[in-house]
Amino acid sequence: MKGQRTYWHLEPARRVPTEYEITSSKLLYYDAARGFEVATPVQDWYRKFAVGSSLCLSDWERFADPRETTYTAYVERQKERETFVDGVLRSIDEGSYDAELSKAWLERLERILPVLRYPCHGLMMVASYLGQMAPASRLVIAQLFQSADETRRIQRIAYRMHQLRSVAPGFGEQSRAAWQEDRAWQPLRKVVETLLVTYDFGEAWVALNLVLKPMFDRLFTLELGHFADQHGDPRLGQVLFSLSEDWRWHREVSREFVRVALEDRAENREVIRGFMALWQPRVREGLFALTPLFGDFAIAAQGALEADCKSYWSSLGVEGGRE
Repeated sequence: MKGQRTYWHLEPARRVPTEYEITSSKLLYYDAARGFEVATPVQDWYRKFAVGSSLCLSDWERFADPRETTYTAYVERQKERETFVDGVLRSIDEGSYDAELSKAWLERLERILPVLRYPCHGLMMVASYLGQMAPASRLVIAQLFQSADETRRIQRIAYRMHQLRSVAPGFGEQSRAAWQEDRAWQPLRKVVETLLVTYDFGEAWVALNLVLKPMFDRLFTLELGHFADQHGDPRLGQVLFSLSEDWRWHREVSREFVRVALEDRAENREVIRGFMALWQPRVREGLFALTPLFGDFAIAAQGALEADCKSYWSSLGVEGGRE
C-alpha cells in the first residue's frame, strides 16, 4: 500500500513501533471476535472456555507486558540470574557446605524441598494451558514465559536435591509418596489437581495468578529462605531469592492485566472477586496445612503470607475477593 510505513495493525499508534510491539502483536491464528480462520473441532473448546469465559474484554490486544519482554530480553535477563545461581551452587559443590548442615535441618528440609517439584510442575502446566488458551498473543507470550520460569524453579530444586544426596544418601526418594500420601500435602495437592481441570480461562487465570501463586510463591521462596537462614543454610535462601525475582514479575504482569480488564469492563471486578472468593479458602487450607513443617517459624510465616497477599490484592482494586 502506497505510503504505508509499518504493519497495518500498528498504524493507529502513528509512530515507529517498538520491538516488543512488532514481535508480540496479533500473532494468533484465531481471533476472539472471528474465531479460527479454518473450522476445526477444537474451535468449540476455545469458544466455550476462552472467549466464552465470564472474564472477558472487548479488546484483548489492550494488554501489554509492563516490562515489554521479548524473547531476546527474556533470555538475557535470565542468563544473568542463572549465572548467579550457578555460582551459588558451584560454591557448594567445591566446598564442605553441605557437610556442615545439621542432620535435623536435612530431615526437616527433606519433607519440603523435594516434594515442591510436584506442585511446581502443576503450576507450570496450568501456566502453559493459559498460554494456549489466552485470546491475545501478548498474554500468550507472558504466560509461556511464566511457564518457563516454573520449569527453571523445578530444575533448580532438583539440582539442589541431587547435591544433598552427597551427604544424605537417598534424600528426596520418598518425595512422590509424600506428595500423594502425607496428610500435610494433601490439601494443596487437591488445589493443584482441581486447578489442572479448571478449563475456563478466566477462572483458571484468576485462581493461578491472583490467588495460588501470590501465596505459594511467597511461602516457598522468601519464607522458606528465611527458615533456611535460621537453620544455617543461607545458600538455599540465595537460590530462592533469585527465583523470587521471577514471581515478582509475574505479579506485575497480573497487575497490568487486571488494570486493563477493569478499565475495559466494569463487570470484570465482580467476576474477578467471585473467582477469588471461590479459590481463596481452598488455597489457604492447602498452604496453611503446610506451615507446621516450618516448626517454630510457622506462625511468623503464616502472618507474613497473609499480610503480603492482603496488600497485593488491595493494590489490585479487588480487595481480596468477595466474602
